[in-house]
Amino acid sequence: MGILSGKHIVLGISGSIAAYKAAVLTRLLVRKGAEVQIVITPAGKEFITPITLSALSSRPVISEFFSGRDGTWNSHVDIGLWADAMVIAPATAATIGKMAHGVADNMLLTTYLSMKAPVFIAPAMDLDMFAHPSTTDNLDLLSQRGNFIIEPQSGELASHLVGKGRMEEPEGIVAALEDFFSSTLDYEGRRVVITAGPTHEPIDPVRFIGNHSTGRMGIALAEEFARRGAEVDLILGPSSLKPSEAIRTTRVTTAEEMLQATEEVIEEADIAIFSAAVADYRPRYHYTEKIKREGQAEMELELVRNPDIAATLGAHKRPEQFFVGFALESNAGVEEAKRKMHAKHFDAIVLNSLQDAGAGFAHETNKVTIFDREGSIEAYELKSKDAVAHDIASFIIKRLGE
Repeated sequence: MGILSGKHIVLGISGSIAAYKAAVLTRLLVRKGAEVQIVITPAGKEFITPITLSALSSRPVISEFFSGRDGTWNSHVDIGLWADAMVIAPATAATIGKMAHGVADNMLLTTYLSMKAPVFIAPAMDLDMFAHPSTTDNLDLLSQRGNFIIEPQSGELASHLVGKGRMEEPEGIVAALEDFFSSTLDYEGRRVVITAGPTHEPIDPVRFIGNHSTGRMGIALAEEFARRGAEVDLILGPSSLKPSEAIRTTRVTTAEEMLQATEEVIEEADIAIFSAAVADYRPRYHYTEKIKREGQAEMELELVRNPDIAATLGAHKRPEQFFVGFALESNAGVEEAKRKMHAKHFDAIVLNSLQDAGAGFAHETNKVTIFDREGSIEAYELKSKDAVAHDIASFIIKRLGE
């Protein structure tokens, strides 16, 4: 059985002269064993007829919200739940702009906005339109939100834009899908431990020392590894975010609790990722009652150092285990990240800088550079934390296979 065998692919077609390639793409996907549901815009039907596409896919082509014959409702929500992937090819400048800004004025766009599966976008337009800042900005937005842009004339998954606006050939699009799905279960049989979120170190029952971490990056990593077949233990500090039920999650509050919970599972781990933003210090004294403001012009708070979770566990790391750290730096980031990697016995470290707009705490996006002890360096553009998690998991699996 092929990689795409049994996969449910939604193929979105918008109004471009390149729409004729959708017939070849449909035939290739069907030959690979995929089930293809085509959703086409009204403008797309001006370039290729639904009857041709229906014959190739063996499914009725969807274009309108209601069937023209009997008034049957075409549910974009059901299509989004059915799909394993959505491919929009060709994707015109107009469709890309509407996707980027949430305009849902046809069936293809409402399907896109309801899509739960990964989305692949193959732009198709003339060079001037492709190079216009409006188009490049819209594609950057879509990439940052986790969509995959298939580069024209390359077929590679990308988070940045190269090429001349010509839609990638159907064979390249199929190759991009096969590349994506081939990694789906590449962590099967491996156990991954991830620390995530902040820690809150109590001063009294009301107040605490903490930071702005939400745990979003660590949760995205946990979801990515679980999707790719790993057994995942997530040690999560205080966070309003909720991981999926596929993740075995242990909730903790303080650094000491996080260390203890991680120690309980680290021995069985093949991979450990320390993405938590652990408070470096905690109050020496924890007041059992709320400290009153009245009568106190000033208050001194004595702090003591918290355990360094990554360094503590890294000191006992077995040779076959692969440990990854995170470094959030405001300056001298590269050298400090390398220092931490060696000092804490990491095999690799993920660096993101406070100087990068849109990266770090309380953002849905991140911009990272990954180093390993063998000298490999991978720098990535700003993108969604889900996409960053995909990059990190792919970096690690490549190193494990070397």
